[in-house]
Amino acid sequence: MAQKAPGKSHRKGLTLVELIDLFPDDATAEAWFARGRWPDGPYCPKCGSFNVQSDIKHKTMTHRCRDCTSGSGKSKTMFSMKTGTIMEGSKLGYRVWAIAVYLVATNLKGVSSMKLHRDLGVTQKTAWHLAHRIRKALGRNEAPFPGPVEVDETYIGGKRKNMPLKKRKAMKGRGAVGKTAVVGAKDRTINVVSAVPVRGTDKPSLQRFIADRAAPGSTVYTDEHASYEGMPFEHEAVNHSVGEYVRGQAHTNGMESFWSMLKRGYHGTFHHFSEKHTGRYVEEFAGRHNMRNRDTLDQMGEIVEGMIDKRLKYRDLTA
Repeated sequence: MAQKAPGKSHRKGLTLVELIDLFPDDATAEAWFARGRWPDGPYCPKCGSFNVQSDIKHKTMTHRCRDCTSGSGKSKTMFSMKTGTIMEGSKLGYRVWAIAVYLVATNLKGVSSMKLHRDLGVTQKTAWHLAHRIRKALGRNEAPFPGPVEVDETYIGGKRKNMPLKKRKAMKGRGAVGKTAVVGAKDRTINVVSAVPVRGTDKPSLQRFIADRAAPGSTVYTDEHASYEGMPFEHEAVNHSVGEYVRGQAHTNGMESFWSMLKRGYHGTFHHFSEKHTGRYVEEFAGRHNMRNRDTLDQMGEIVEGMIDKRLKYRDLTA
């Protein structure tokens, strides 16, 4: 019987046994990815034509476009299901990719590259690159939220008491010094979260973020941070500094719940996000939050949809 997450009894889960039965070999997994990417049949990633030749004799490519021609009149555009997706250039089999998508989708606090390395039988370096590519697939450009919208900010980073003495002495200041600021918004109507790292929590940074997320006329709820004052929205704030956390509809409990999950992942699974890659980890947690009410197989399908027209090369990841 498929497992069901507590509090999400309407969801249909997918057990490990069912996962292995669903993807018994690479060909089955490839066909599943193809149905997600090409529901109307394969098309050329270069010109968009459906006039393609399938099952061509090539070591890595499976299709050839009949409409893309060179000066000699012969088509040179060959492609596979991976071309034009985050899987492009990957030597990993489709079955490995499908299992990795399942693991990222179903581990609410994330899955480390070491865990992927052991579970998938690949190197840690490969697993790390694989995980970041799936995170990129989870990233979405959210449309303006209809509201009401909760907005809150937090800081991501290790505890100072756990840092080496030399590093602690080099850090001047208190509290958030040495941590990465992240601001997030949650729409209460559609229950969707959007969050990004920001250079600081000054008024221009926070209010620019809100203007990009909240539709005109939205009601915005925040804490008492001075940077939220003067927004061109109907605005209510709760004063955390005096112990006020809820006043009628005014609260940021939804965003604080999201921060709690993100920080559990930071401390319990990953132990560290480099500042350079924090945005991608935040996108992962936001993406998983936004699809958590869907069946597991639908969540995996949504990740496949997010793979299209994206690429993340290892050299770009480490540059």
